[in-house]
Amino acid sequence: VQLVESGGGLVQPGGSLRLSCAASGFTFRTYGMRWHRQAPGKERELVARITVAGGYTYYGDSVKGRFTISRDNAKNTVYLQMNSLKVEDTGVYYCNAHREFYDYWGQGTQVTVSS
Repeated sequence: VQLVESGGGLVQPGGSLRLSCAASGFTFRTYGMRWHRQAPGKERELVARITVAGGYTYYGDSVKGRFTISRDNAKNTVYLQMNSLKVEDTGVYYCNAHREFYDYWGQGTQVTVSS
């Protein structure tokens, strides 16, 4: 099982980034997918999640209206489009595949928002 995040980097406040998470080794289309983040000195928090067919999405209050989660089951990939980035969005972003009794995590990708 592998979840490989990409797309992180350094961006100025107000900028945009698109994170990708490529999955392999399990039946991607049967798993709900989530993005979490962890800022320095803080606990990991749920940023967004999406159901198996993409029909339902959830966003944390701090990112609502700025971030968009999506998935392409044909490509075994989940995305996080991040717009209007703020300094407080800085952290390591983790991809997570979840269903009953199973939970897989990626290694994380660093997002730094700074001028």
